Amino acid sequence: MIIKSLTVRNFRNHSLRNIEFGEGINLIVGPNASGKTNIVEAIYYLSLARSFRGVSDEEIINDKSEYSQIDAIVLEGEIRRNIRILITKRGRSVLVNGKKVSKLSDLTKCVNVLLFEPKDVMLFRGSPKERRNFLDINLSKQFPIYLEYISRYEKALKQRNEILKSSKVDEKLLEASTELLVKYAGPIINYRAMFVKDIHDILIKITHALTGVKSKIDITYKPFVNMSSDYQSIALEAFNRSLESDLKHKVTSIGIHREDISVSLNGKDIGTHGSQGENRLIALALKLSPYFMIEDKDKKPVVVLDDVMSELDATHRDRLIKFLRKFEQVFITDTKLEIEGATRIEIRK
Repeated sequence: MIIKSLTVRNFRNHSLRNIEFGEGINLIVGPNASGKTNIVEAIYYLSLARSFRGVSDEEIINDKSEYSQIDAIVLEGEIRRNIRILITKRGRSVLVNGKKVSKLSDLTKCVNVLLFEPKDVMLFRGSPKERRNFLDINLSKQFPIYLEYISRYEKALKQRNEILKSSKVDEKLLEASTELLVKYAGPIINYRAMFVKDIHDILIKITHALTGVKSKIDITYKPFVNMSSDYQSIALEAFNRSLESDLKHKVTSIGIHREDISVSLNGKDIGTHGSQGENRLIALALKLSPYFMIEDKDKKPVVVLDDVMSELDATHRDRLIKFLRKFEQVFITDTKLEIEGATRIEIRK
């Protein structure tokens, strides 16, 4: 998968900018506050129709404008897709080759982006929600049905929490919503367990390539209950045990929305015992791992690394650049980096 060109209108600080990209490494350079990250934010928006910065669409629109627009030409082997996303304060519309796209899963088939941003250094030290998001985003891209299960689970979870918050709890409705949670959680647990198992060896190889050191690395998935032939009865029993607490606090305290993954380095949890440098490199390795889970070369995701090089020493920076040459297309933002053979895009204020 290759993004051939990108045009942004009224996007953040860019009134109008058209950029031609190359295969391999694309280096987006310029001074701080020039809008480098805004360019890769637009690239990411092509994949999930949302910003990775956690802001609303309205905040993306240039202050002096009523709308923002992203146009891109994306190549998947011989397939050429013209993507247009129009963002207004009333909503957004997505067109692929002139046809409206309403389902997120249809858009992610067209553009797949793997992102590493500065805050990802806290991936293992921060909230479990960030680690669940990593699972959910990558699984939703690979398996559209997974996104459907997540949507159904969240709807049932919202309903159960509303029942718990009511002045008089309807026990039958509560039981029914609990059964729905258990029903939708089963396949989600299976997908998450499969993903973590498949990514394990890939994570080890990438970490070795980035660090030059063969370390013992384990990634562990922590489901709220283990899958077995008795899953349904075990899961319902777990909800029954937490019922008193749920009624007291008026919120669902267990389920796939509270699960987590952890990574250990040489037998110790990386989040609690690893240095900041170790956390950065292994988080980067984890974020890059899904690339190698896709066998079809034409469907390989594009990779975005936002301001990652400035925090690496020369040795690790050289190792990372060497490793990135394996990828079909990479976007790197930096203030002054030089990479031999890279397509260089200058961004000025």
